[in-house]
Parts: sequence; C-alpha cells; structure tokens
Amino acid sequence: MKQYTSENLLVHSTTVASGLRLEITPQSAGWEHIWFQSRALRAGESWEFASGENELALVVLTGALSVESNRGAWANIGRRRSVFEGGPSALYLPRRTSFIVRADSDVEFVATWVATDRDYAPCLVRPEDSPLEIRGGDNATRQINGILPPGFLCHRLVIVEVLTPSGSWSSYPPHKHDVHKVDATGNVLEVDLEEVYYYRIDKPAGFALQRVYTDPESPLHRAGAPIDAVMVARDGDAVLVPEGYHPVTSAPGYTAYYLNVLAGSAQSLANSDDPVHTWVKHSYRGQDPRVPLYKMNERS
Repeated sequence: MKQYTSENLLVHSTTVASGLRLEITPQSAGWEHIWFQSRALRAGESWEFASGENELALVVLTGALSVESNRGAWANIGRRRSVFEGGPSALYLPRRTSFIVRADSDVEFVATWVATDRDYAPCLVRPEDSPLEIRGGDNATRQINGILPPGFLCHRLVIVEVLTPSGSWSSYPPHKHDVHKVDATGNVLEVDLEEVYYYRIDKPAGFALQRVYTDPESPLHRAGAPIDAVMVARDGDAVLVPEGYHPVTSAPGYTAYYLNVLAGSAQSLANSDDPVHTWVKHSYRGQDPRVPLYKMNERS
C-alpha cells in the first residue's frame, strides 16, 4: 500500500521538448482512475492523441486551439490571456476518439482522461456555458467556475476551476470524499473520488499551502496508512488528493487558481465536512467583495 507524504503528494512542473509540462498517471499517483497532463504548444504546433477506452477532456488554460477528430472538428477554442482574466473553454470527447490539437496561438491546456464503458456525445464548453458560483464567506470566499460540473453528460469526470483571493482560504471548511455513502432513501451523501489540484499563481513568487489529512473513516487510515501532509504549491505544481480532507490557503499578495479534476464512484461532488471545523461556515458575516474576480462573460 502506498504511503503518502508531502513529497509524493506534490508534483512539480517541468518543461520538456514535447510540450509536456506535468503528468500524473494512476501508477504514479497510486490510484485507479485519473490521468492528467499539462501541455503547452507554440502557435502552429500540434499534438496528436487517441482517447482509447477513456472519456477525455481538453481544458484550455490560456491561448486558443483547434481540434480535428473522427468525431468532428472545433475551431478557435479558448479566448483568455490568463486564467485570472476570463472564463474557461473545454472540449469533452468520448472513448474511441482520435484527434489532433492544433495551436491557433501560443496555448496552454490540460488533457485529462479516465476509463469508461459508456458512450456520450462530444461537447464544447464555452465561457458562457460555465456556471459561476461564489462559495463560502469572509476570508474563505472563493469563485468556482463549472467546466464539467455534476450533471454534465459524461460517466465519471468532474472538472471545475477555483480562484482564491490573496490571503484567503478555499476548500474550507475542510471536506473529504473518500467513502461512498447513501442514506436509507438512496440519496448520495458522499462519494469516493480521486482529485487533482493543478495550481496557477498570479505572480512568479507566489504560492499556496494545502493540507491533506485523513480521519478514521478514510480507507487508508483504516488500513494503517494515514495521511497528514502540508504542501507548498507554486505556479504550475499539482497536489494529489487520494483521500482525506484538503483545505487550501493563498499567500497574502497572491491570487491562487486551481483546476480540479475528480473521478471515482459517481459523477458527483457529494462530500463530508470535517466535523471539528464545519461550524465555521455558519459563522460567516458576509462575502469578500473582491469575488468574483471577473464575470464569466468577460473576454480577454
């Protein structure tokens, strides 16, 4: 059984000639579902791939790209200069899709996929299609942009992006989603999800802190491999959340962005708060006026 520490829960970005900046596989993460790649292409460059027996999403972080595939073609996906300046664009592709990504400009994007035995239609997600939610309050106010939110027509993937203002907390009160639980009437109370936090910070020196910790209900904890780790996440880093609670704080002076990719027992975000801290969300007096950091219909 994998023993998770601050060293192997934090994945650093690197730049290689192929444009691959960061990669997470089930083997490297020690989990079952999520493959994750951060990639960059210069204008005119291309990347070819096939989804195989997986559903796959391309999330454009900055710049614009076009996709040609055996399922259709989509031109000029993406419009923002920065993840801090506009809403997301993405393309969902079903299994058995062969495609080529062509960079219409210098572009940064994420490709992420999970195995599936179900078929859904390709779907382009534009900024105006992404629901915006302001969650939390006081110094735990943050902006959530839905990309493949719960209810999206796919099998397992859930994808959102979150912006946390300078000096504020996110994913708070701490919550977990590592046990699949339903009540007597069949309502889902919590789902078992793996999760990637992929970070961008608005200034080069900036950082965020993230803690991951399990409690006695978490399967790893019960198996004798509890987690209690704190990571310093900088621009381009990723944090793995195989199980447990996982709060985040953004350093004063810096806005933190993270792209969340989740997959597991259901296409849902049902979770359980840490009972020690859940009272906090009932004490908020208001929301941070800095949020939202931008409106979803703003274009870069």
